Amino acid sequence: MGWIARLFRRAPLFLTVPLLLVAPSSAEEGGVARVVVTSRTISSFRIGSSETRFGTLEFVGGLEMTSTNPEFSGLSAFRYLDRGQAFLGITDTGLWYAGKMVRDSRGRPASIDEFRMAPIQSEEGMPVEGKWNSDAEGMSVSGQIVTMSFERVHRIAEFALDPNNFVSKPKYLPLPIPKNELRNNRGIETIAYAPASSPLQGARVAVTEKSINEAGDVFAAVLEGPREGIFYVKRLDDFDISDGDFLPDGDLLLLERRFSMSSGVTLRIRRIAADTITPGATVDGLIILGADMRDQIDNMEGLDVWQAEDGSTRLSMVSDDNHSIVQRNLYLEFRLAE
Repeated sequence: MGWIARLFRRAPLFLTVPLLLVAPSSAEEGGVARVVVTSRTISSFRIGSSETRFGTLEFVGGLEMTSTNPEFSGLSAFRYLDRGQAFLGITDTGLWYAGKMVRDSRGRPASIDEFRMAPIQSEEGMPVEGKWNSDAEGMSVSGQIVTMSFERVHRIAEFALDPNNFVSKPKYLPLPIPKNELRNNRGIETIAYAPASSPLQGARVAVTEKSINEAGDVFAAVLEGPREGIFYVKRLDDFDISDGDFLPDGDLLLLERRFSMSSGVTLRIRRIAADTITPGATVDGLIILGADMRDQIDNMEGLDVWQAEDGSTRLSMVSDDNHSIVQRNLYLEFRLAE
């Protein structure tokens, strides 16, 4: 859950809507809920413009997604399981989701098919319950292992990849950052696997949203490998980190967001050089994408980097609508054009 939800909690009653924090009805029976998702294509990233190139990124296309199912909301992480079709994700209300991206003749996103949701399981094989326990935020996939992070009740867990039945139980990992340094709703938002050929040699990296040290910089950690340990991300311009993933060359991309009443929603993607991520370091990098209310954005929560059939590197983002009638569930896709 991000800053917009916190804003609505402080807003007048007529601007608010209830947050629906329940599992799918079929999940009460231990099943998988099939969800119909309606999509409207987004052909231009910059509103009212045909421009496609934004720095080193080229806009491919996007979707605005809706559903009559109230659980279709709170999308907090997104990963493709192949080259741009089958995907897996989690919500911040404790649900898995999975589906298939349907593409047009030019390979652009056109609609969502085979969408399904199911509760994330506890160690006892029961749905995680309560917002404090079910606030899943970061997720990444390597082989048959899914690594996931939770806020509020801070933890990192491994699950067996099971996008059809969703019955995998968690195996909890040691927290790489002291629990007293993790803020309640500003904990680990990012879990990402580095490439095996990178300086991090395939290690997982965890980055917090806004758990900061005395210098005001963001706690992060490498979970294993030759560079295991805590490092920090330079916090700039009041942006919070919402997700991240690695480029094939080993550089880390961080998706960041900011909201204010005067300027509305702003996002950026920052590129952190792989060789700077070492224990104790404070890292920074170049901004490769900046966007604001002139663009088709919302509360962007999830980032995935993947390789398309044509060999290009793609970036995909999803937004969390916070169960609000004034926000949207978006999917955006870019091609790295460098």
